[in-house]
Amino acid sequence: MNDFLISVIVPVYNIESEYLERCIKSICSQTYRNLDIILVDDGSTDGSGAICDKFATEDSRVRVFHKENGGSSSARNLGIKEAKGEYIGFIDSDDYIEPDMYELLADAIVKYNAPMAQISRDEIDEQGNRMPDVCTPPTKECKVTSEEMMRELLMHRGDCSFCTRITHKVLFVDREFPIGKLNEDFFLLTQMLTDITHLVILPKQCYHVFYRMNSNSRKKDKNDFSRVFVDIVDNADMVTALVEDKYPDLLPVAIRFGLYQRLDYLLHIPVAQMTKENAFYQNVVSYLRKNVGKMVANPYLTSKNKVYLMLLTIAPKAVRKGHAKLRGME
Repeated sequence: MNDFLISVIVPVYNIESEYLERCIKSICSQTYRNLDIILVDDGSTDGSGAICDKFATEDSRVRVFHKENGGSSSARNLGIKEAKGEYIGFIDSDDYIEPDMYELLADAIVKYNAPMAQISRDEIDEQGNRMPDVCTPPTKECKVTSEEMMRELLMHRGDCSFCTRITHKVLFVDREFPIGKLNEDFFLLTQMLTDITHLVILPKQCYHVFYRMNSNSRKKDKNDFSRVFVDIVDNADMVTALVEDKYPDLLPVAIRFGLYQRLDYLLHIPVAQMTKENAFYQNVVSYLRKNVGKMVANPYLTSKNKVYLMLLTIAPKAVRKGHAKLRGME
């Protein structure tokens, strides 16, 4: 029987009570009982902190930490510092999990002597309907090398979320989630992969991402531009340098990744921000113009990718205006 302690960290900030309670109950009711449940109230101004305190009085495994608001990464980093477990997992406060999730992950850790194990996930809308899978689950449990996992991430097929996995605490030594950045899971996971030989991926979709269409993060406005599109480009450059050093055989895949992330950036930036004064935008366009040869020759980009990239390289603002009209955004 597996009995190692797993610390489960939940950042909490102004989450509606029914969703927060569902999340915490799904953790407390796990068939794997040896859990250290850490709820980090990240400066909530509603009743979220009180709900966390209530659960701490009902279950001795629950510990609550209240802090000033600093964002999800800040809350996660505090949880890591306070974690007592040999392995560490994370749950977002409006998501929920199946009762056997941590039992399955713990079994996989022991079976494969792995420093990291990952379960599959699905996305659920407000009516309880399943949405299309973001990451396709494997057909059976599989042991993959760190290089294979890196390749899947760079091909946009792998799941980089720390919520779907448990990770040995040693991998967090001298590492933390970057403050003030998005795409933070990808940043940290790719760093960790260089320190492990393998991990395990399980097919069962035990982690449920709750997708709220009317939440602030889902609202669409043609002038909105999330910083995530800047961060994904920065992370692409980071991971390309990492791959060149640690996984040189994957360099063409990493180059494809960097080009694709810049394509994503250019397809989302508001036209009004495509100016000479926008240094980041100018750097993205300059990069594409300097790497046309790599763009054309890369075997991992689709023909559609290459056409879009070439058009955006030649006339980015004009192409974006046309693209926006086609999508009915302007």
